[in-house]
Amino acid sequence: MPARAVAAKAAGKFVSSIMSGRTDHRQKLYASFGLSRKWMMRTGTTFSNMYVSPDTRWESLSLYTKYRFLSKDGIHRHFRAAAFLAASYSRNEPLFDEISLEGDQSGVQAGLVFTQLIHKLALSSTLGYTEVLQSKRWDKQHASMHPYRSFGYSLSAGYLLLPVRYRSYRQTNLNLYVEMLGVQNLDKSQAYLDLAPAFQLIFNSNTKVNAGYRFALSGNMYRMADRSVLVSVETTFLNVLREKNRD
Repeated sequence: MPARAVAAKAAGKFVSSIMSGRTDHRQKLYASFGLSRKWMMRTGTTFSNMYVSPDTRWESLSLYTKYRFLSKDGIHRHFRAAAFLAASYSRNEPLFDEISLEGDQSGVQAGLVFTQLIHKLALSSTLGYTEVLQSKRWDKQHASMHPYRSFGYSLSAGYLLLPVRYRSYRQTNLNLYVEMLGVQNLDKSQAYLDLAPAFQLIFNSNTKVNAGYRFALSGNMYRMADRSVLVSVETTFLNVLREKNRD
């Protein structure tokens, strides 16, 4: 997030549910704030029909913050490292082995993000620890059935395909990228590894359109679905927040 900017994002996730056999969906709304050039914050909420049938209902609230503590910038390249914290409240009770704070469960998460830009190639890696925080009633009845702690990791690569040469910030960008995502539950011997290819269009340097397909490479978890489609639109508004002091 650029400093003093505000961004609005809408995303839709679509899965073929193992339980119901139908295509379920989750709609996500986010607002992000560039509090400074090093610190950003994001709030979000979700609506879905994944845990109820057939109606769509409100299901969760989330809060995410990230602080960049290392920057090494050069010409057409940079390396950056950041730490993040996240928390989520969900009305859903855990039904699956997969731990997720995207609307499925209540919990907290902490981790690190590393990014490396080399001209048109961007590499990113994320490491995170997640712990589920559910109701005491559910804890007593199902503590032995569902995992509560997990370690997650991801590695992604993106490449700027178009334009070949920049002439204006108004040129449309086309990025192709692929991400590998893995999770290892820490209180049960369960894991999965997914792959997610996608593309991104950027219009006028401030509006992003993303579309991706995620599928399982391996794993032994009982999950709602082992493949999904994600689409999103995000617009950034620059210089919206008032500058209180210089970074």
